[in-house]
Amino acid sequence: MNLLLQSVAELRLPAGEFAIFGSGPLLVRGVVDAVNDIDIICRSAAWNHAKEFGKEIHLDYYDVDIISIDNGSITLGRSWAYGDFDVDELINSAELIAGLPFVRLEYVIAYKRIANRQKDIEHLHALEAKGFWPPADRVAI
Repeated sequence: MNLLLQSVAELRLPAGEFAIFGSGPLLVRGVVDAVNDIDIICRSAAWNHAKEFGKEIHLDYYDVDIISIDNGSITLGRSWAYGDFDVDELINSAELIAGLPFVRLEYVIAYKRIANRQKDIEHLHALEAKGFWPPADRVAI
């Protein structure tokens, strides 16, 4: 298991209260070889637990609060800066892979299409090249 994902497992966040989002679902499926950080979407129980390990920060640019752990290598949020995602749906529908919950690829693809940063475009191309391109159009954003 990747060292960042191992670090997430070691946090022992409450089951059913979080899911790995962003590029993490691509990493665990081998779509990308490495990521700089792991993003986690969470509910209150996981948020409160994570406060034991990291610092709560408000990001003015996105108008969201996060908890940053290990100098930003793990970031938790209760909402997402891009798109209008239902956090409960992201967590409730997460896929358990290697003992950790990952947001379904259709939501990751929708998020990356909205964010449309250079790394997101590269990730979308990698998803397509590896055959991981589910119909994101069925996801309400």
